[in-house]
Amino acid sequence: MDLSGFDLEELLLAAIKSEIESNKLYLKMSKKTKNGLLEDKLKFLANEEEKHRIFVEDIYKNHYPENKIVLPRDSPVPLPEVNISEDLPLSILLKEAMNAEQSASDFYRLLAGRFEEGTKLNNTLLYFSDMEKGHYKLLETEKESMERFEEGDIYWPMVHVGP
Repeated sequence: MDLSGFDLEELLLAAIKSEIESNKLYLKMSKKTKNGLLEDKLKFLANEEEKHRIFVEDIYKNHYPENKIVLPRDSPVPLPEVNISEDLPLSILLKEAMNAEQSASDFYRLLAGRFEEGTKLNNTLLYFSDMEKGHYKLLETEKESMERFEEGDIYWPMVHVGP
């Protein structure tokens, strides 16, 4: 991913748009599953994306206090879009979300390079990059588990109920 052709304002607006879309995606996916634990994890990820959005909006407001946040209809930055469809298996959606998380990790790592090394902004954006990697791993684990269950069309509604 090469971000050199974009100015900071474009990158921040693309990040905000991406975080909003990721939040919506995870909330939709959480409603699609019957697995209570997975539902909680997806809601957790949606909440994480919301926190990222708020932080990036604050960066934008600090750098462009005179500008109103107007999101582009289509992001100029090459971040993958995940289209949720009712007929797609959840494992496919999880895989697409994993790709988006990997791209987000790369994006935040590169965006961090726009700020002086060791500053709060640089460190926070690098932390976001690491968090996105963690989201990827969480989704990967769930996808692998989901694929095993989809193969046998197995679902146990009480699987996460304690003793």
